[in-house]
Amino acid sequence: MAQALAVQPDASAGSGKSHPWMTLLAVSLGVIMVMLDGTVVSIANPVIQADLKASLSDLQWVTSGYLLALAVFLITAGKLGDLFGHKRIFLIGVAGFALTSLAIGLSGSVGALIALRVLQGLFGAMLQPAALALLRSAFPGEKLNMAMGAWGAIIGLSSAGGPIIGGLLVENVSWQSVFFINVPVGVIALAVGLWVLQESRAQTLSRVDWLGVVLLSGTMFSLVWAIIKAPEWGWGDPWTIGFIVATVVIGAIFLFWQSRAREPLLPLSLFRNVSVSIGTGLMIMVAFSMFGAMFFLTFFFQGVHGLSPMDSGLRMLPMSAGMIVASPLAGVLIGKLGPKITIAGGMLVTAVAMFLMSRLGMDAAFIDTAIPFVLLAFGLSPVFVGATEIIVGNAPEDLSGVAGGVQQSAMQVGGALGTAILGAVVSSKVAEMFVGNLGPAASEIPPKDLALMEKAAAVGAAPPGLPEPMGSLITKAAHMSFMEGLHLGFTVSTGVAVLAALLALFVKAGRKTEGAPVHVG
Repeated sequence: MAQALAVQPDASAGSGKSHPWMTLLAVSLGVIMVMLDGTVVSIANPVIQADLKASLSDLQWVTSGYLLALAVFLITAGKLGDLFGHKRIFLIGVAGFALTSLAIGLSGSVGALIALRVLQGLFGAMLQPAALALLRSAFPGEKLNMAMGAWGAIIGLSSAGGPIIGGLLVENVSWQSVFFINVPVGVIALAVGLWVLQESRAQTLSRVDWLGVVLLSGTMFSLVWAIIKAPEWGWGDPWTIGFIVATVVIGAIFLFWQSRAREPLLPLSLFRNVSVSIGTGLMIMVAFSMFGAMFFLTFFFQGVHGLSPMDSGLRMLPMSAGMIVASPLAGVLIGKLGPKITIAGGMLVTAVAMFLMSRLGMDAAFIDTAIPFVLLAFGLSPVFVGATEIIVGNAPEDLSGVAGGVQQSAMQVGGALGTAILGAVVSSKVAEMFVGNLGPAASEIPPKDLALMEKAAAVGAAPPGLPEPMGSLITKAAHMSFMEGLHLGFTVSTGVAVLAALLALFVKAGRKTEGAPVHVG
């Protein structure tokens, strides 16, 4: 099986090290778009819901469709970089991401928004592995760690600035502007990239397992679709059962094909190492907790708490800013204590943070959310850093590139599943509690209107313009029901974090990966 064993600049393209720091600037500009997009969209969700009359499942697909596209296409995108050149794939990703962002801002329906978000995710997947490969090609070995440190700081700053930028744009311009901002960033990244980036390819080329891509995509789509639609259809509905059965069948076919394919999308031999398997599971679980729980916080801040988009962004800043400090500290701790203790400790801190958020009240002050957010930053950072080390470090050397793709894909899959599953948990709890929280007044509301109110309550909202005192009663019931759903969602996330902490005790440190590729191949 041919694998990408290293990254080399094309002979025709020069040395590939002519502009290393300009290379860092170019690839950082491209990836900043992806990082900003992930944080600003969460701030815009409540406004999108009100403007496009979107349901909770629609908003889940705005997030999950993007994450799934990233997850499924990351490994494939890395292989395309091996075949056709990482500079070429990176620039296509930049241009495509900027153009789809423009199209999203111009779209007028939630269906178009979801479809374009999926397409945006595909282009985003082309950016990340190609960017890492270009950095490795541009920097000599002794300076690569310095470049990666700068890379991490830039990504951390863009993540931290996302909620503030998103809040300013949504509050003062429109929700569409959070997508339009990617256009000038993309144009600058494209111009700088065309000027300074040197083409690089893998020494050993490999083919793309297109059947594997189709089967993995079908498996993930069936699973997430079943989870998102189950609260509406019912868990015993034939459609729900059918999609779950399709998930199992297509997934089994995917595994069978991966065991037989000459150049599989995901070599199953990678998971013979217990630490690689556990590390992949840890990435899925930590992303499940983080993305799934965070999805509902903006609805709490803006819908229940009544904050503006800007104030919502400020509320989330302690976590993003904390990760800038926590990430380098996590690297030091892993070097001193090893991944087992560091990751387990990080997951326990994460569990404490999730538990604190499961106790939030409707009138929570800034300090009530800032404390768990800071704890999350210092809990999640060791897991992200450590899980990467044990996945790539314990993989066979000729599969280290694929292992990097597995690590990134696991994070996106976990985020998509967390958004879907915790969304189903929260919405089911809201539907269960809403009528009871209304009390005798529920009998005065027509069933059709009551169902619409339940859907609005799932995002912490209530229909506007209702006459008093009925309006206040319905709003209070909607907020109370949403908080009960939110508390249950964070309680589930707490349990997942504790389970992940226990799993972390079974991992071992990986081998040193000096000279191993950092791209997906």
